[in-house]
Amino acid sequence: MSVGAQLWDELLTGEELAHLSSEPARDARSSAFPDDLHPRVRDALEARGIDALYRHQAEAWASAKRGEHVIVTTGTASGKSLAFNLPVLDALAREPKLRALYLYPTKALSQDQVRALTELHVPRVRPAIYDGDTETERRWQIRKWANLILSNPDMLHVGVLPHHDRWGDVLSNLRYVVVDEAHVYRGVFGSHVANVLRRLRRLARVYGADPQFLLASATIANPAQLGRALVGVDTTVVETDAAPRAERTIALWNPPLLDEELGLRGSALGEASKLMADLVSRGLRTLCFTKGRAVAELIHRFTAQRLEDRELARRLSPYRAGYTPAQRREIERRLIEGDLLGVTATDALELGIDVGLLDCVISVGFPGTVASLRQQWGRAGRREHGLAVLIASEDALDQYFMREPETLLGRRVEAAILDHENTRVLDGHVRAAAFEAPLHDADRAVLGDLALARAAELPELKHTKAGYVWNGRDYPAGRFGLRSTTPDSFTIVDADTGTVLGIAERERAYSTVHEGAVYLHAGESYRVLELDLETRTALVTLYAGDYYTQPKKETTTAIEEPLRSERRLGVELTFGRVSVTEQVVAYQRKSIRTQETMETVALVLPETTFETEAVWFVPTPDQLEGLDEMPRLLGSLHAAEHSLIALLPLWAMCDRWDIGGLSTNLHFQTRAPTIFVYDGHAGGVGITERGFEAFEGWVA
Repeated sequence: MSVGAQLWDELLTGEELAHLSSEPARDARSSAFPDDLHPRVRDALEARGIDALYRHQAEAWASAKRGEHVIVTTGTASGKSLAFNLPVLDALAREPKLRALYLYPTKALSQDQVRALTELHVPRVRPAIYDGDTETERRWQIRKWANLILSNPDMLHVGVLPHHDRWGDVLSNLRYVVVDEAHVYRGVFGSHVANVLRRLRRLARVYGADPQFLLASATIANPAQLGRALVGVDTTVVETDAAPRAERTIALWNPPLLDEELGLRGSALGEASKLMADLVSRGLRTLCFTKGRAVAELIHRFTAQRLEDRELARRLSPYRAGYTPAQRREIERRLIEGDLLGVTATDALELGIDVGLLDCVISVGFPGTVASLRQQWGRAGRREHGLAVLIASEDALDQYFMREPETLLGRRVEAAILDHENTRVLDGHVRAAAFEAPLHDADRAVLGDLALARAAELPELKHTKAGYVWNGRDYPAGRFGLRSTTPDSFTIVDADTGTVLGIAERERAYSTVHEGAVYLHAGESYRVLELDLETRTALVTLYAGDYYTQPKKETTTAIEEPLRSERRLGVELTFGRVSVTEQVVAYQRKSIRTQETMETVALVLPETTFETEAVWFVPTPDQLEGLDEMPRLLGSLHAAEHSLIALLPLWAMCDRWDIGGLSTNLHFQTRAPTIFVYDGHAGGVGITERGFEAFEGWVA
């Protein structure tokens, strides 16, 4: 038995333990370095102690050398980076005038990769990061001398493609484009990125280049489909994982039952903080994943409070989106250097940042997809025996997995879905492409027929002999971002010091930094004094109370256009377009210790309305038998709606918050009890359409 297992074994007992098993260790399957690998690259790898490849790395090399576009989809810590680095480093070692572009979904990943590339010391390879944090005076230097440029899709969209005249040498010599963490590019973000990559391919052709794409992804169900959807080209799939794996203990943990009749259980947050405190007290490096920013902050706070050793408590930190770049870099530095013993994180750390060797991973609540859960658990015990724990929330799906663990542990990973032809996404990129170079018929091969059709309909584009050109004064890429359907964000400012604590997207701001909200940041609580809608600023002050806040939202749904309707499982199931109106109308003050509601406070905030795609159905009288009285009817409809929302990510790889729902005992259009499940982003991105297609598996 390993030292780690001896330390955690005594903790994994009691009624909370719903399942305990282990995944066996696995030996590596290796291949020799290719004979045609450049000697400089071979020497650099051997100097780092690498004297052979895993078989999937050798397979990726062979496919790349044949000129194929490649997507590598193997497990966490399986050496995907070397799989795509090898052909790139080989090409640059031979011809240093060639260029390669690496794209990462986060700046932290770029920082991580440039460290690894710099440590390799391959002669003639000159890596550099070009992103929003790059100093202005360094940017022209990087364009001139770096032959391996690391960036992100956001910078490519707004800082590179619209200014391609400055990037002529890079584009004309562009040999490889690497897209890492490709599974992240799904939903709205993925649909935007797919258009950005098509714009890149188009401009590269203008400059006489036709780059080869190398993609890396977590294990997903549809890698070939994702590759084509993202880039618009066929990709060779490399998916047989030949990397070694240490033994891993798997524990499913269900909070204690408090009320058997009502099925009420203890707090998952409380259980997570208790388990995390016990693990770090034993010197075990632990990473705790949560599904929300506030939850990450709360678990960090509870864990620190449980530790009697104040010095140990200082070795804990939360990590989430919304921190400033300087704050994130400091946490990442402490992680890499081993200063931090426990980190509570949102999925911002689910990606492949090298945070060193971890002993334990705790997932608080099923993250929505098996792929996500496996990605999180894959960080536990990369080289030595590790522990992976899922702590169940009160969600019906979590409780089902606690009762039937094999339905979770034996389940296949999901598909990643995006729709680059969603016109709400596409139109902005058509405008941007027309600004970058005249749009003409030859662009159909890269941008697609619909892009040219939309160009003819967009009033800001002018048809000339050269093609459709931008007729505005600004540059259209600057009008929209890639990660949201709304470009507005709110700045969160400490009213006492003037310090910028973080940012919140508009759709989050109304729910999280409304007046009176308790905002959690880096383990500290702040109370929101004011949310200024004109300046998009939230003023906060330090707060030492014993409650947190939870918003109350009202939602209405109107059917705009049914598109498909079929008789399925005894109900008339419809897929179509709907408009959704949401408004935060109040918030509840809830006790941190008991979770009880102390007070409900009314709010006056703007409505937000967007059009999207949805599936809906009217339950039959047989299905509603015995439930026709209020409030039982509404409660049963709500329960069905919440179950459908919880289950849909198992069929369409999306985040739980990519989906919304509404259930009503009397809808004004159907004139009957109705359940809606809708894409949570304007225009829809194909999530509920996949639910329509897989309805029997989704609900049965």
